[in-house]
Amino acid sequence: MKRAFTALLIASLVLGHSAPAHAYLKFGVPIRGQQVTVKWAQTPVPYFVSDTGVPGVSAVDFQNAVGRAFATWQAVPTASITYQLAGVTSALPGSDDGSSVLGFRSRPDLDRVLASTSFLVDSTTGALIESDIFFNSAFQWSTAAAGETGRYDLESIALHEIGHFSGLGHSALGETEMISTGGRRVLSAEAVMFPIAFAPGSIAARTLKADDIAGISDLYPDGDFQTTDGSLSGSVTKDGQPLFGAHVVAFNPATGTMIAGFTLNAQGQFSIGGLSPGPYAVRVEPLDDADIDSFFSSAQTVDIDFRVAFFDRVVAVPKGGDSGQIALKVVHK
Repeated sequence: MKRAFTALLIASLVLGHSAPAHAYLKFGVPIRGQQVTVKWAQTPVPYFVSDTGVPGVSAVDFQNAVGRAFATWQAVPTASITYQLAGVTSALPGSDDGSSVLGFRSRPDLDRVLASTSFLVDSTTGALIESDIFFNSAFQWSTAAAGETGRYDLESIALHEIGHFSGLGHSALGETEMISTGGRRVLSAEAVMFPIAFAPGSIAARTLKADDIAGISDLYPDGDFQTTDGSLSGSVTKDGQPLFGAHVVAFNPATGTMIAGFTLNAQGQFSIGGLSPGPYAVRVEPLDDADIDSFFSSAQTVDIDFRVAFFDRVVAVPKGGDSGQIALKVVHK
C-alpha cells in the first residue's frame, strides 16, 4: 500500500507525471516503471461521515453540507463517478481502516490548513482503497445558506476536498494578492480546485467551473464526452529548450470559459482536454501566483523565469479530436 496526502492551503503532493495530462493535475503512482493514475476502480464510492459536530455546525448540518458537495460532483453529466453515504461513524478520518471517513479534527498546529485529504492506494493497480477528509476544527465553520461573516463555508471547502477524494489535483486558474500576514488573498478563481480558499463568509466556491468539470470527466468519462469534446496540444520552449511546469490556458471567447494544463514532461509538452469544439486563444504563463509545492513535488524543478506569452493565432479545436501540435515560445522576464 502507498499513502499520499494533499491539503487545501499548503502543499498538495502531486506524484510525478511522465506524459502530458489532460486539463488539470491528477494524482499518480509509479507501478512497474510507469505512472498510473490514482482513481476509484468502481462506483458508487462509499463514504462515512463523523457523528460529531463543532460550534455552529451540528453533526446533521455537517452530513447535509457534505452530501450537497458530493451531489454537485455526481451531477456532472459527462462524468460517471457516483458516491454513496454508507453511514455515520465515531471513527476519526485518517485511521487507515479501509473506510473513507469525513469529519472534524482539531489541528491548531496547522494554522493555514482548513482541510486535508489523505489516500490509501493499492500499489499494484493504483486503485484507491480509502480516502479520508478532515476539516480543521481550529477554524470557525458555517453551513448557512448565504454564508456567515467570519466563518468558512463548509460546503465550499468540502467541494474542493471531494475533488481530491476523487483523484483531482490542484488547478492554477486563479488570481491572488499578498496580505500583511504573509499569506495570499484570492481575488478570483476559475476552478474549485484552486489551492487557496476564498475569505471567510464567501460561498463563491460552491459551483464547479469548466476546468473542474473537464478534470472529473477526463478521470471518469461518461456518455459522449470523449467523442464530442476535443483537446488542444503542443509544447513550450524557452530559448529553444523545453520548459517543464509552464501553465497553459485555453480560453474560449465565445463562452468565456477557461480550461488549463501544465507542461509535464522533459519535452515541455502539454495536452488540454475536455474542450468544447471551437476557436481558442492560448496563453502560457509562469506558476508564480501560488506556492509551487501546491502543484508539484519538491523534487521537481519548475521554471517560473519567463514572461506571459500568447500563441500568435486562434486555435481551432475539432469535435472528438485534437488541435494538432502548436509551439509556444517564451522569453526570460
